[in-house]
Amino acid sequence: MDAQVTLPANGTTKARNTGYGTQSPLQRFLTGCYEEFRADDTGAVADYIPELQRADPAHFGIGLVTIDGHVYEAGDSAVPFTIQSVSKAFVFALALETVGEERVAAAIGVEPSGEAFNSIRLTNDNRPFNPMVNAGAIACSGLIHQVDGAAAFERIREKLSQFAGRELGVDDAVHASEVATGNRNRAIAWLLRNYSVLQGDVDAVLDTYFRQCAVLVTARDLAVMAATLANRGINPVTGVQVITPHVVARTLSVMTSSGMYDYAGEWIYRVGMPAKSGVGGGIVAALPSQLGLGTFSPRLDSHGNSARGLRVCEALSARFDLHMLNRSADVRTCIIADYDLFGISSRRSRQPHEQQILDERHSDIRVIEFVGALNFAAIDYVTRRLASEPPNAPLLILDFRRVPDITAAGAQLLGEKLTTLGNTGVTAILTGVEASSAVWLAVRAQTAEPQRLRRFALLDEAIEWAEDQIIYRYGGFTTLKETSHLGEQALLAELADDEIAVLAELSTARRYETGQRIVSAGEPANSVFFLQSGMVSVKLPSGVRLASLGPGMEFGEMAIIEQRRSADVWADTPVNCLELPVDAFADYRRLRPEIAMKIMRNLSALLARRLILANAKVDLLSAY
Repeated sequence: MDAQVTLPANGTTKARNTGYGTQSPLQRFLTGCYEEFRADDTGAVADYIPELQRADPAHFGIGLVTIDGHVYEAGDSAVPFTIQSVSKAFVFALALETVGEERVAAAIGVEPSGEAFNSIRLTNDNRPFNPMVNAGAIACSGLIHQVDGAAAFERIREKLSQFAGRELGVDDAVHASEVATGNRNRAIAWLLRNYSVLQGDVDAVLDTYFRQCAVLVTARDLAVMAATLANRGINPVTGVQVITPHVVARTLSVMTSSGMYDYAGEWIYRVGMPAKSGVGGGIVAALPSQLGLGTFSPRLDSHGNSARGLRVCEALSARFDLHMLNRSADVRTCIIADYDLFGISSRRSRQPHEQQILDERHSDIRVIEFVGALNFAAIDYVTRRLASEPPNAPLLILDFRRVPDITAAGAQLLGEKLTTLGNTGVTAILTGVEASSAVWLAVRAQTAEPQRLRRFALLDEAIEWAEDQIIYRYGGFTTLKETSHLGEQALLAELADDEIAVLAELSTARRYETGQRIVSAGEPANSVFFLQSGMVSVKLPSGVRLASLGPGMEFGEMAIIEQRRSADVWADTPVNCLELPVDAFADYRRLRPEIAMKIMRNLSALLARRLILANAKVDLLSAY
C-alpha cells in the first residue's frame, strides 16, 4: 500500500510518483502497468444494462495477492463495482459444494460454447455448455435455490464474502436495472425450465442470479478471491478454508477452458492462467500455488472483456513467465540431504562401548531430509532412489520438517513404498510431520505395515531412538551399569588412583528426582557434576535440547573456564552424581598443577569432539 494515496473526494486510489525507487520490484511493475495502460481508451462501457453506463470509463485498478497473503495494489483498486459474470466461477464452486459434483454435472456441461456469454443455445442433450455462460450460471443459481429457497442469495453472498475476506454488499440500482432489462436471461431461464434443468419458481431463481451479479467488489477483493483459488481454497488473508481443494481444481478447470467466453482460447494461449471476466469491467485470474490477480476497468473489448485488464494480465504473464504450461522443476531438489550416521550422532552422549557399536554399524541408519512441497513426480523419484541403492538400511528416517504439503498421489506412492520396505524388515521413522499432520495421516493411510512406521516431532529424537535400536540389537545395553568410580569419567581420564581419591574427597554426593532442575542457566558456574547413575538433559532456556547424558559422563564442566551457566540441566530419571566445587578444585590445582594440565587436556578433547560433530553436520548439509 505504500504506492497508493486515497483521494477523499471519491474514495479512489492513484499510484504515487514519489518514492517509486523504494517500491518492491512487483509493486513497481504493477504501478508501471497502471501508468502505461491507463492512457488506453479503446473499448466501451457496457450499455445493455442501463445502470452500467454510469461507470466512469477512466477508472482503472489492479490488485495482486500472493498465497502467503501479501497484497499489492495500484490505481483505483479500492473503487467498488458490480461483480457481474466474475461471480459465475465462485457460484459454480458453491454449487459443487452444496449439491455435489454428480448433480451439477447432470444439469450443466463443462465444454466451451464458442459463442457469446448470453447465447440461448444449449447442448444436444439440452444442458448449458458450461457454468461460465449465462445459461450455466443461471442453472447453478437454480441448484442452490433448490436447496436454500429464499435464502439462496444470502448463501451466495456469504460465500463470495468468504472468498473476498470481507462482507460484500449489493448495488440495488444495478440489481433493479438488471431486473428491468433482463428479458434475454428470462428467455434462457424458461428454456432451462422447459428441459427441467431449472426446478421451481423461475422468477425467484432469476432474482437470485440478478442479485449475485450486482454484488459490489473491488479490484483488491477480486485479487483476494483469486488468491483463495490459487491457495487450494484457503483465503491467504484470513486463513479460512473457503472451499475444498477438489472443488478448486474443478472450478479452475472450467475457468481455463471457458472463463473468457469466445476469447478463451486466445487467452490461455497468451496469458496461461485460469480466469473469469465480467461486463462490469472486472477480471479475476488465479495462478495455482502462486498468486491471484484482480483488475478493474469498465472499458470492454468486442468479446466483453476489460481492455486494460487484458493488457495487465498479458504483461504480467509475459514479464514474469507465469504461463501455467511453461513450468520447470527438478524433482531431485526435493532431497536436501541423504546420509548415514558416519561421524554424526544424536545429541545424546554415549558410553564408549555404545559409541563403538554405533561407529561400526553407522550404515544401519539412513536419514533422508526433504524440502518443499512433495508431489507425485518428487515421490516417484524418492521411491526409485530407495530402490536403486540396496541394501536398504534397517532403519530409515524420513524428515519432513521443511515440507509444507504432500499431494494425495505422492502420499499414496510413498505409503506403498514404505509398505514394501516394511515387508523386508525396514522400519521407517517420519519426523517433522507435526507441522503438517496431513503428511502423517496420508502416508499412514497408505501403509499396510503400521508397526513398521513410527514418528517423532524432531529429527534428533528419531536419530536417538534409532541409535538405541542399533545399540540394543548388538548387545550394548546389556552392560549398562552405574559408574561410581570417578576414574571412569572422561574428564578425569589418565589420572592416577591417588589423584582420583583426592578429587573424590573434595566432592559431595547428590541425588535428584525425575523432572528436577539440577543446574539453571545464568546462575554462577561454581561446580562440576560427575554422573554416576540416571539420565540428564542439557537444554537451553527455550527448551531446545543440546545433549542427553548418561552414567560415566560429566556436566557443568564449562565452570572450569566460564563464570556463568549457559544452559539448564534437568534430571530425566532419578540421578545420582558427585558435585565437585570449582573453588576446592582450584585450590587443589595450585598444589598439583600436573593434574590440572591433564584435566584441561581432557576438556579440550571433549570440546574438540563436539566441534568435529558440529562441523560434520555442517559439511553434510553444505554438500547438498
